[in-house]
Amino acid sequence: MQPSSFRSIELDAEFNSFQKVIMPQLSATRYRLGMVLRVTSGNFLEMFDFFLMGIYAPYIARAFFPNSNEFASLMLTFVTFGVGFLIRPLGAIFLGAYIDRVGRRRGLSVTLSIMAAGTVLIAFVPSYATIGLLAPVLVLTGRLLQGFSAGVELSGVAVYLSEIAPPDRKGLFTSWQPASQQVAITVAALMGFALNRALTPQQLDAWGWRVPFFFGCLIVPCVLMIRRSLTETEVFLAQRHHPSTREIFVSIGAHWKIVLAGLLLVIMTSVSFYLITVYTPTFGRSVLMLSASDSLLVTLCVGISNFFWLPVMGSLSDRIGRWPILASISILTMLTAYPALHWLVAAPSFEKMLLVELWLSFLYGSYNGVMVAALTEIMPFSVRTTGFALAYSLATTFGGFTAAVCTGLIEMTGDKAAPGYWVSFAALCGLVATIMIWAKKRPLRAGSNPSLNEV
Repeated sequence: MQPSSFRSIELDAEFNSFQKVIMPQLSATRYRLGMVLRVTSGNFLEMFDFFLMGIYAPYIARAFFPNSNEFASLMLTFVTFGVGFLIRPLGAIFLGAYIDRVGRRRGLSVTLSIMAAGTVLIAFVPSYATIGLLAPVLVLTGRLLQGFSAGVELSGVAVYLSEIAPPDRKGLFTSWQPASQQVAITVAALMGFALNRALTPQQLDAWGWRVPFFFGCLIVPCVLMIRRSLTETEVFLAQRHHPSTREIFVSIGAHWKIVLAGLLLVIMTSVSFYLITVYTPTFGRSVLMLSASDSLLVTLCVGISNFFWLPVMGSLSDRIGRWPILASISILTMLTAYPALHWLVAAPSFEKMLLVELWLSFLYGSYNGVMVAALTEIMPFSVRTTGFALAYSLATTFGGFTAAVCTGLIEMTGDKAAPGYWVSFAALCGLVATIMIWAKKRPLRAGSNPSLNEV
């Protein structure tokens, strides 16, 4: 046989091997990437809508909560923003049980629809000057709808990503859930920066602040179509018994220690996130007396920084484990949060604010990129969405009131760096949770949840 014939046989064998081994792997990778983009696009919209009220708080305060006392007006706005978190546990329980019963795909479409309804309501409500007390009541109603939806949105997306991820890459895959939130923050901050440059303060107060809300309304139909194209996860389809709502509630009660540990785990990420994103524009303008453009530019940079650190640290945790990163970042946050803010407020400037916020962004991104995967792994499979959502939503009541707590702490203590105490407390909760889960892991384990072995 000629050498060329041998070469031809070798090429045929290589091609057959490529078809049998490499092609299926490439197809699976493309499928997973497509699902990641589809599910996180909805998460982007929901979080974009949810964060707007905090980012544009001063304008919303003047439109719907007019008061001669600026502190009182701003506090009313932040309390209304925080009310959205108080109802999140209800959304976690009822919508979480719905998703665990009917499937990830159908449930995530429902959550997106509810969030969109709340955003449309806030975007089109006339000001207090036009319709009086009805204006803040309608804004509060819209916020409650947003909170009810958000109670399960994040957990639904995280669980979906966890269930489509390869076993050794769950940290990387689930990190794209919080990463999509950073895209939302970045877009919101970028729009705010552009509006501050293009419009006068009077125009911003009158109607300019509504533009991002209108944008959120306009893209709802597109994102809803994308989310409806999701396929159900193989893990859920393989489940022989889908528990009823009553069975889910009973199981949650039986695993209350896991939910408590998850609650403490999320407090750290929730408080730090809302401090460096939602509260930053107000902190920069009202406390540090920097320009609105500077504050929004810092928020934009924080969003980009978060987007970088989340998948990097999520992927690192797939290699070295979850607990070393969670424990070390919790301790580092406790030691540095207040000193960093104290250094900033001593002589405020754009450069110092940017450096401090980027440091806090590194701490948040490193912790949360790992925490999401850890939380999906400690929850019993049959109630994974509900358990995750309940722990997450209860914890975000702490984070959701971060802007109000920080404003109150500064007012009561006279210390502009007082938000550092709040972040340090949250970091302590994260450290306690890490010890509860990993140092004493066996009492928290649920025998029916094999994924716990991956923590």
